[in-house]
Amino acid sequence: MTHALVIGGGIAGPVTAMALRRAGIEATVHEAHPTGADRLGAFLVLFANGLAALRAVGADEPVLACSFAADTVEFLGPTGARLGARPLTGAGDDGLSPRTLQRAALYRALRDEAVRRGVRVAYGKRLVDATTGPDGVVAYFADGTRAEGDILIGADGIHSRTRTLLDPAAPPPRHTGQLTVCGRTHDAGHAVPDRTYRMVYGQRAFFGCTSAPDGSTYWFANIPAPEQPRPALAAISPAGWRERVLAAFAGDHTPVTELVAATGDAVVGVNAYDIPTLPVWHSDRAVLVGDAVHATAPNAAQGASMAIEDSVVLARCLRDLPGPAEAFAAYERLRRERVERVVALSASMAGRIAAPPEQPRTPTSSDGADDWLTSYRVEWDARDG
Repeated sequence: MTHALVIGGGIAGPVTAMALRRAGIEATVHEAHPTGADRLGAFLVLFANGLAALRAVGADEPVLACSFAADTVEFLGPTGARLGARPLTGAGDDGLSPRTLQRAALYRALRDEAVRRGVRVAYGKRLVDATTGPDGVVAYFADGTRAEGDILIGADGIHSRTRTLLDPAAPPPRHTGQLTVCGRTHDAGHAVPDRTYRMVYGQRAFFGCTSAPDGSTYWFANIPAPEQPRPALAAISPAGWRERVLAAFAGDHTPVTELVAATGDAVVGVNAYDIPTLPVWHSDRAVLVGDAVHATAPNAAQGASMAIEDSVVLARCLRDLPGPAEAFAAYERLRRERVERVVALSASMAGRIAAPPEQPRTPTSSDGADDWLTSYRVEWDARDG
């Protein structure tokens, strides 16, 4: 096997391509957007398990350089009363504390590092069809072009075209009953204590925020709401998103309303989806990674880390096993139970985003219950077979 066609240039795509190159397999990333999938306003957290997977293929330094650490979480109730604080899960023995960064910055860091290593990224390549045969796969794109390779890897996100080509009967993503709104403000009057995530349990919604070393504060709100049509979401202005968040926390006595009111246009809102389980992960020549196969609700903040883990495990399987069919089966065997457990955890948290303040529940407990989640490590030098 000499060449992989990777569909999607977000998180899983570039990491998969880099891991494959380390395994001796060339890869081309095909990105549907004309200049990349950068999304302004949104941010994410990488926990120790995701950072360790990047480190396994030597790709952690560019991400560490554009992110900042937080190792404490504190809780507030709807009255503004401080409910306590604790260490943030994921500060492992290998020094990998959780890191926060803009989603667009992560995309750029991974893409630029992949290109630096010799990975080719082709833009404006929206997959429409693919055919497979005994010797390889052909991908067809909306611009009328095609590409040939030995295998096809679908890293094309929650609305994956690769997934529907693999299995036209695949269940669609499930709406989790919430909207997630992310924002960023440089108003220094609303900074959070250094290296801290502040989590707020409102009467009707959940809010979290943290401040970067440059003084900017990143925040998110998980708000109970039915699924919104994509055109309707796209039509909501930053002011409209701020109004929705302010309405969700009206009547509470917390820093949320002042922080949101101090935010300008760096606001974005999305439907929250997940994929609890997917019957078909692969064929003999095509396979899914990341959100394409196991999208998670944002509540556990593990979507990016799970995608990175997938990428490295898949590359290791392709390195060690005699053919793609065997490698894909081993990859599914190694990943399915873990990722479905993460999806279930995050879904359970989505169902209690306005939790009783006397019983705060987040993915950041330090009692050992989440060790399975953040202590996971992909051993690149281990052999599959």
